[in-house]
Amino acid sequence: MHSKDNNKSKNFIQGLRPFSSSIPKTLKKHLKKGGYNYSNIVDNWTKMVNKKISDACYPIKIKMGKGMKDGTLVLNVLHGKELEIEYEKNNIIDKINSFFGYSCINKIILKVIQEKIKINKNRFSKIKDISIINQKLEKVSNNHLKNSLSELLKAYNEKN
Repeated sequence: MHSKDNNKSKNFIQGLRPFSSSIPKTLKKHLKKGGYNYSNIVDNWTKMVNKKISDACYPIKIKMGKGMKDGTLVLNVLHGKELEIEYEKNNIIDKINSFFGYSCINKIILKVIQEKIKINKNRFSKIKDISIINQKLEKVSNNHLKNSLSELLKAYNEKN
């Protein structure tokens, strides 16, 4: 084995590199800022805190301190629920820190919002004017495709 010597990097055995050198710089930047912790908190928010708290607030930002410790979590809180969440701050911090296994969050900042942003899961409404779609289906020359599309339309309208 020979040693490779470049001005850019340290001495490494040829072919072996530290794992950190294979991670893109932009990803390193986000990991250093605590992006992994934030995504973990968002993904597991209802598991970490109970349903009552998760319905009243949700995380929007995390500011990590040095060494990925003692971070500040910013929560959007529904108007009228801020007092309830204020009393639960220490409980939320304890639950998050126990989830990660170290003192990840040290402080919580509350931002009051008027209403929770609703995500419309069903973007399509029930198709009311089926006659227009049936006219377009009549123009399809492939009978198998025509039957499949009409079955799909029927199933979709029954579901909604």
